[in-house]
Amino acid sequence: MNFDLIASPLGADQRGASVSSKEKETTDKHPRQSLSKSEKEYSTWQHKDYEISTERSRLNIDLIHDFLSNHSYWATGRSREVVERSIANSLPFGIYKGNDQVGFARIVTDYATFAWVADVFVLPEHRGRGLSKWLMEVIISHPELQGFRRWVLSTKDAHRLYERFGFMKLYRPERWMERPDPEMKESPDYWLPNPER
Repeated sequence: MNFDLIASPLGADQRGASVSSKEKETTDKHPRQSLSKSEKEYSTWQHKDYEISTERSRLNIDLIHDFLSNHSYWATGRSREVVERSIANSLPFGIYKGNDQVGFARIVTDYATFAWVADVFVLPEHRGRGLSKWLMEVIISHPELQGFRRWVLSTKDAHRLYERFGFMKLYRPERWMERPDPEMKESPDYWLPNPER
């Protein structure tokens, strides 16, 4: 899929996503710790009538919260405060048609070894147009998300999408463990006695 980058100021890597000269200089000398979220430049990708942007100020928190809390199988009951905090501590990607947000994903990462793909959705009325595939292309090629030891995600019904980008079943599942918080306020179907998958 071809798409055009609307560059944030100054400097771009060969895949098109841009990095400002201020960010590049700071990142080269003092990796990430000295760079606050508010100082980071954002990038916007264009494809037909849609855009993908990492600009935080464009995010429609009401829409994201409503979808996750009321319409997703993995974040049922998630509070708005938790949604806001999760975005503040992730690299967010919004999909837009004009001024309207129509999709979302966020990457939880240390920007060095690990990335978790989380909270991916496209609104039902905009599905079937290749937006999820395009979103993953943009995420996987983002210049700040390169050279990691591992990417992970969890999905109930989108395995074929993610397999296109190199995701597979856990290679050694016996080495993985998870801990549900006994004080969890959400009600994802993952912890139901007999989930569909």
